Amino acid sequence: MSSHEHITHIGNTDNNWRLTRDAAIQRIESKYEAFYTLDRTSGRKSYIGVVRQQGRAPYLQCHADGVWNDNLLAQAECSGSAVVKA
Repeated sequence: MSSHEHITHIGNTDNNWRLTRDAAIQRIESKYEAFYTLDRTSGRKSYIGVVRQQGRAPYLQCHADGVWNDNLLAQAECSGSAVVKA
């Protein structure tokens, strides 16, 4: 819930890709693509959604079982060597 922590990129280091937050928001809202985190223990997916609050920039957050959560912030940081997709 820190106003200072936020996602700047999402990606997959296994597949060597990375998107900026703005590109991910555009793709999610246009329904062009869907993104999720995967719990390696249970295999459960948490889909990434766009949260818009008045007076704040839109941001990315995971949503699973009807609840917004911080799974995305708990993920490992994307490698700086990953390819940035536009």
